[in-house]
Amino acid sequence: MKALAACLLCLLPTLAVAEPLRLQGYAEGEYVRIGPTGSGLLAQIMVKDGDRVAAGAPLFALDTVIERAARDQARADLERAEAQLADLHKGKRPDELKSIAEQKAQAQAALRLSEVTLKRQDVLARNDFASRARLDEARAALERDRAQVRRLEAEYRTALLGARPDEIAAQDALVGQKRLELAKAEKRLADLAPLAPADALVEKVYYRPGEFVPAGQPVVSLLPPGNVKLVFFLPEPRLGALKVGDAIGYGCDRCAAGEAKVSFIAAQAEYTPPVIYSVESRDKLVFRVEARAAGLALNPGQPVDVVVPAK
Repeated sequence: MKALAACLLCLLPTLAVAEPLRLQGYAEGEYVRIGPTGSGLLAQIMVKDGDRVAAGAPLFALDTVIERAARDQARADLERAEAQLADLHKGKRPDELKSIAEQKAQAQAALRLSEVTLKRQDVLARNDFASRARLDEARAALERDRAQVRRLEAEYRTALLGARPDEIAAQDALVGQKRLELAKAEKRLADLAPLAPADALVEKVYYRPGEFVPAGQPVVSLLPPGNVKLVFFLPEPRLGALKVGDAIGYGCDRCAAGEAKVSFIAAQAEYTPPVIYSVESRDKLVFRVEARAAGLALNPGQPVDVVVPAK
């Protein structure tokens, strides 16, 4: 009999653990606080406490006069750099080519005259009617005019081409830099008038138009529906019976019962949860557990009944 009684006593903890565990918890929200990356005066607020906004909806806007001017300047700089790059890929303009061609024609005419002059001076020098110095001057003039024609021919060929490759590469790099500067200016401008990142409830508006908003300070606090979770505290004896991914049941006053998945189990124990809904759990060693469910229509702080299935 003593052995049988001892055996039954050993089974009692097991039987107790096998029962579903009913706990009390609450809903908790993970808020998304939206603020500008730069500081300035709040020019406009498009939402108020309690509003529901769609993803992409405007929330607020700071004064953007300076940032718009910087954006416009960056765009003008980019357009100028792109125009210069396009110009480097081209040859000279038609009027410039015409001018070089006319200079070349003049040089060729001067060359023909130099050739005729040299022949005449050569004949005169042979018959002792001209000095050797005049003949040398005619030869020098011929060489000078030939060089001038060669120079203008090379200049004309070069005028048909674009700029040098290294010059084009340098200008191309400048265009890339100007594009980045424009992107930065547009990003700074957009950051002063942010949009809602998702469908959400406007939980709190912290500033009013005309007030100065420091950089990084939230102006609006949002609560997307998917950011509501269940929080409850699991007694230590049941810790091994629950793991991340397990399903738990939940219910509350005037709401339909539902099922949520465990998403987090604390690694460290607590002696009392931050919000006490059950006197019996006050002196027990408990572990914080979080659970999530799609479309969890609960308000942060709302009490929730939690059912941990038997294992």
